[in-house]
Amino acid sequence: MSSFDLRLSTLRASYRTGTHTPRKLIGELLTKAAALNPEFHLFIHLLSEAEVAPYLDWLETQDIEALPLYGVPFAIKDNIDLAGVPTTAACPAFAYTPAESATLVARLIALGAVPLGKTNLDQFATGLNGTRSPYSKCRNSVHPDYPSGGSSAGSSLAVALGVASFALGTDTAGSGRVPAGLNNLVGLKASKGLLSTAGVVPACRTLDCVTYFTATAREASELLALTAQVDPRDAYSRKNPQWNDARAFGKLATFRFGVPSQLEFAGCVESPALFAKARAMLEAAAGEAVEIDFAPFVEAANLLYEGPWVAERYSVVDELLEANPEAVLPVIRDVLAKAPGSTAVELFRAQYRLQALKAICDAALEPLDFVLTPTYPRPVTLAELERDPIRPNSLLGYYTNFMNLLDYAAVATPTAFMANGLPWGVTVFGRAFTDQYLLSVADTLQRMSGIECVGGGKSDTNDRHQANSDRVKVAVCGAHMQGLPLNRDLVCRGARLVEATQTAPHYRLSALAPAPDSTRRPGMRRVSDGGTAIAIEVWEMPSLELGSFITTIPSPLALGKIELSNGEWVTGFVCESYGLESGADITEFGGWRAWLAREHK
Repeated sequence: MSSFDLRLSTLRASYRTGTHTPRKLIGELLTKAAALNPEFHLFIHLLSEAEVAPYLDWLETQDIEALPLYGVPFAIKDNIDLAGVPTTAACPAFAYTPAESATLVARLIALGAVPLGKTNLDQFATGLNGTRSPYSKCRNSVHPDYPSGGSSAGSSLAVALGVASFALGTDTAGSGRVPAGLNNLVGLKASKGLLSTAGVVPACRTLDCVTYFTATAREASELLALTAQVDPRDAYSRKNPQWNDARAFGKLATFRFGVPSQLEFAGCVESPALFAKARAMLEAAAGEAVEIDFAPFVEAANLLYEGPWVAERYSVVDELLEANPEAVLPVIRDVLAKAPGSTAVELFRAQYRLQALKAICDAALEPLDFVLTPTYPRPVTLAELERDPIRPNSLLGYYTNFMNLLDYAAVATPTAFMANGLPWGVTVFGRAFTDQYLLSVADTLQRMSGIECVGGGKSDTNDRHQANSDRVKVAVCGAHMQGLPLNRDLVCRGARLVEATQTAPHYRLSALAPAPDSTRRPGMRRVSDGGTAIAIEVWEMPSLELGSFITTIPSPLALGKIELSNGEWVTGFVCESYGLESGADITEFGGWRAWLAREHK
């Protein structure tokens, strides 16, 4: 069992062929987890045979084809509710037994997934290293001298050690990404509100996200598509836009990505070269790297623990701390110590500064598809954390702490191993609701790196369509081009010019009869014979603006799909055949501008 591939596609195939059954597999996995727990301390509560039986009994009455996650084993961070099992948040004095599961857990079970147990964590999800638990420290899955990363320590180990196909964690400051980076996993920190937090013990209620740990980006994409739903139980729940659904995961076309101009590696001799390699992989995948000022992101990150947001963490445990301070670990008490002195004045001042920083950071992201960073500057050892439990922990959050404060989506993905065998990886982040696009980037990195996934083998080949983001490319061939009368309709919608290029050599161009507003427009059509390449411009606009843009397009023009000279297909202007009857064929000019120049001579 130790070498069995638990990835979703592999597991489903094994069930269909009868190689495994859920009951047999889950039994073996629980035995394996029990054997691993004394060394890795990954589970706080491992389900007993009697506790897991109802899930298996129900599953055996169901059709495998009706349940996308039929028999898929998963683990749950122990600050997320599973009905009938204590939730401790790694604090025995805080423990309670919920009558119902967290919304997300219930959804996964309804889809056929089987819970294995509740995993260890940094107490109250306060920490990034996995050693802050009364249920013992979590060591790394690969190297015994390093931590697992936290706070979702046990969840990352459950997947990395081959006990679960995926695991739920939480992420307020990096808890769903740092453990992924340290254990050769993909860690999806979806946009805030995309995955329900109802039934989750808050760390910072306004910032918390539930996360997925998986072996591959494709699995995280599948899980997100199945579970990104508005939840009436969660006041912070948000609707997933259609551009971010399952169809958005796919192959990358040309893209622009940001790279911090100020990179921090804290003296690590290997990380600079490993990051440069990851950057080079994206450039080889048709990406253009753009250096950005990272100082505003770092300043925003510092607000999380140096500012009044610590008071939000304190609000969860204040009664316990006041009544029984010894029930809380000393390091957690130290982190929360200044919270009672925070004032509303300080909070508002910090919010104003955060909003100013967000405006700067959003502007930096505006012309980009995403930003690439290391997941952390350098790994820290267990010995370092023993000597100083605060500063090494803070170092791990250098590239993660700002993400939820600024409302961005992020994916950590493995790309390499260090000389000592420790996994190493990068994080890609971008605007809210670009999760599936970011997973497409992670998938590209995972496949290009060629490293072995957890469970064995390489990441699956991406045979899907083109990935979608929150921006849509629009090819224009006439009056909407830069400097021409209708270009304002693009600019006022926040569109930017991506490139001046040509179509594939399969099009013909006509000058249409003047419109009622006297504006001259061309009509372009694809032909099977006698076509040529037509000069066009490709613009990019927010997907939210496309609908209003379509209403400005008069008949016989419409938006369809245009093939570019590089083989990429984008949304662009096409013309209905009836409109071409009164037009003049101007294909010989090769483009609208050339024809206009001839007309104006």
